[in-house]
Amino acid sequence: MTPFFKSPHRAMPLVLAAALATTSLVAITPTTALAVPAGGYADLVETISPSVVFIEVSGTSAAAGPKVEMPEDMPEELRRHFEHMMPGDGPQAQPVQGLGSGFIISKDGQIVTNNHVVEGADKVTVKLSDGREFKATVVGSDPMTDIALLKIEADVDLPTVTFGSSEDLRVGDEVVAMGNPFGLGGTVTTGIVSAKSRNINSGPYDDFIQTDAAINRGNSGGPLFNNAGEVVGVNTAILSPGGGSVGIGFSVPSDMVQNIVADLADDGTITRGWLGVQIRPMTQEVAEVLGYGTPKGAVIEAVGDDSPAKKAGLVKGDIILSFNGMAIEELRDLTRAVADTDPDATADVVVLHKGQEMTRAVTIGTLKPADA
Repeated sequence: MTPFFKSPHRAMPLVLAAALATTSLVAITPTTALAVPAGGYADLVETISPSVVFIEVSGTSAAAGPKVEMPEDMPEELRRHFEHMMPGDGPQAQPVQGLGSGFIISKDGQIVTNNHVVEGADKVTVKLSDGREFKATVVGSDPMTDIALLKIEADVDLPTVTFGSSEDLRVGDEVVAMGNPFGLGGTVTTGIVSAKSRNINSGPYDDFIQTDAAINRGNSGGPLFNNAGEVVGVNTAILSPGGGSVGIGFSVPSDMVQNIVADLADDGTITRGWLGVQIRPMTQEVAEVLGYGTPKGAVIEAVGDDSPAKKAGLVKGDIILSFNGMAIEELRDLTRAVADTDPDATADVVVLHKGQEMTRAVTIGTLKPADA
């Protein structure tokens, strides 16, 4: 079967899967050993586990079931088969139950999880590791990065975890994933950072941490920790031919999550910058003609009417080489740079216009949902 991407969250069946995927760690010599805490992870897990929560949702939205990203080249017969199997799909949508994970970031009850865990939910219940249950409200969510912020009300301070720097992660670093796979709350798995800045074509802001720590359905929204007990990612998706872990999981990096959460906490919405262009990659042929070793930059395919780009004089055929001092090597570099720029701020955009480099000062606009 052709592998496809799934977010590890689903409506739970009456009978849990009999066999769950496990990970195996390869022994390496002490001179190259990774920084596994002395004596294992027990002390670390004991400290951080009270802040990891389990989320139950009910609703009628297709999003309350598994979120499946199917490859563009999937045979049409297989595509129809999987679309037919998706819960809540089509006019006969039925009530569904779903499970996910999350973690507490403030003593007054702010909780981070995935957008797809709570999207369309009529009721969200948060369960703590000590058995307490709370009704949660959705403060806000961002489908573009699959991050959501919840809030619960408790009469005492709640245990919290802190964010660490995902930028400081290195490929090969040890990580710990915690969550609620298949409804088995309080599950801990370990692995390493397999890759950084992965683009799995799930959205314009893809910048995932790839890990081989076992992540399964129900882990969605759960934290990925470093060995200091800091959250460095939010577990979001897996590459799986059968729905279980095969050692390829993806987490939204904490540096991005912190910005999204801060924006959501402010007013429940996300504000992003907008340039107003359609772009495509430079071809190898064009790169060779221009004297570049490899393609780079973003080629403007179209400029929107009354857009910031049009007002600044950008035209079809211009090649954007840098944005506010950041080199544009691929399309998502520009997408993320523009989105992270405050509306009404002025950005210097270096373009190749008819063979000549020039700088345009662009006053960035505000991205509307219709433009996303």
